[in-house]
Amino acid sequence: MSFPTVKKLDDILKDLSNESEKPEKILIGFKAYGELMNDRDFFKEVAGSAMDPNKRKYKNIKIKVTQDDYQLEVKY
Repeated sequence: MSFPTVKKLDDILKDLSNESEKPEKILIGFKAYGELMNDRDFFKEVAGSAMDPNKRKYKNIKIKVTQDDYQLEVKY
């Protein structure tokens, strides 16, 4: 199983922006979220976006933490 990385997430968002799709929400599994939070830049942006963990964003896109272990999906 490959673990989600910030680079992988950035690549997905870049591909969607090339297709002129505007993502509304990023679905991240709770274990994947923990892995991504180990990245300093991701942590700074997400933790700095809101005091309430339920309203956090990455690149101005809402984050929803799910119960699936390593889910990484962008909804638009």
